[in-house]
Amino acid sequence: MRVSASMESLWQYIQSLSLSERNRIWLADKLLEGTRKEEEETEYISKEEILAGIDAGLKELKLKKEGKLQLISARDFLKELRDER
Repeated sequence: MRVSASMESLWQYIQSLSLSERNRIWLADKLLEGTRKEEEETEYISKEEILAGIDAGLKELKLKKEGKLQLISARDFLKELRDER
C-alpha cells in the first residue's frame, strides 16, 4: 500500500502546482513516455506467419510418421540450447 499512498501524494502535489499549459503538456508527455517506448518495442507476428509455422510443424510430423525425419527429444533440444551459450 505504500506505493499507492505515494502515488496519491504525488498526484495531490502535481495538482497543487500552478502549471502553465506548456508545462502541463511537458509533464503529461513525460508521464506517458515510458508507455510509448513499450508500445514501440512490441513486436507482432502476422496471421500468415502463424499459419506458416503451424503448417511447417504439421509437415514435420507427417515426415516423422513416414519415417523420413528423425526428431530429437525436448530434453536433448534444451541441452543443445544450454550448450550454445
